[in-house]
Amino acid sequence: MRPLIALLLLPACLWASTGLAQELTPRAYWPAPQGTRILTLGAGFTEGDTVPDPSLPISGVDSRIATGMLAYMQTLDLFGRTSNLIIEQAYSAGETTVDFPDRGSLSRDYQGAGDLAATLSVNLMGAPSMNREEFAELRRNPRPILGASLKVVAPTGRYDEDRLLNVGSNRWAAKAELGYMAVLRPRWLLEFELGVWVFDDNDEFLGMTRKQGSIRSVEMHLVRRFSPGLWASLDLTGYRGGQSEIGGRRLDDLQRDSKFGFTLAYPFAGRHALRFSYATGSVNDSEENFDVLQLSYSRLF
Repeated sequence: MRPLIALLLLPACLWASTGLAQELTPRAYWPAPQGTRILTLGAGFTEGDTVPDPSLPISGVDSRIATGMLAYMQTLDLFGRTSNLIIEQAYSAGETTVDFPDRGSLSRDYQGAGDLAATLSVNLMGAPSMNREEFAELRRNPRPILGASLKVVAPTGRYDEDRLLNVGSNRWAAKAELGYMAVLRPRWLLEFELGVWVFDDNDEFLGMTRKQGSIRSVEMHLVRRFSPGLWASLDLTGYRGGQSEIGGRRLDDLQRDSKFGFTLAYPFAGRHALRFSYATGSVNDSEENFDVLQLSYSRLF
């Protein structure tokens, strides 16, 4: 039974960066048996040229942000296909420093609950709803998988309309994505994801209305499976778009960023798993960059 439990934990570590288009999520569409439930606790640390809401038109900053995450996943049978429902809630605390040539440095501390997020993903090809035995057979003989997902972020986080930097974003956001997993060898997988973020208006942005265009993203993951539940991946993402309009004035803030990293997942004691990830990214093809460290623990129920 223990090897099978380890197989169930393959999709267990759900937490990715909360930075919208900056997400890196290997094995997002790897299926799980019907009825799988997983609770994940995560912690992360981000340092460099980034802010709590990376879609803000801000650069030239230095931040240190610590984030805790609670996530729950439930596997569903949706029209005979393997599907997952994921609920995520984050809490962040950090400090951002901005250097002004003629005014010196200005620092801002912030903390509070982030925006609540929910994701529904469906495997369209290669992964019908499965019991444990059928899932174990897929693990032995993987096949190409095509999946789709919709992530919705609600404006529930802490937000002060008089401050530029907030943990919450005070607007709805949604990401639609398609993902494809190709089998290079039984232990090697290559994953691609294409997505687009769209944003509602923020009508309380420093007394003005902030509008933002869509952000298009692409991800690629090279995954190596070593044993049941133990795997590692090299991760790459790029994204472009997101020009802002504030108070009717269009900004020259097109985002064209990228991020590269790696992930390691390790199962233990039958129903538990740890995942560690590191990523580094550049901002608008410049010398500005940031680093992200994340560690999460998952428990299968």
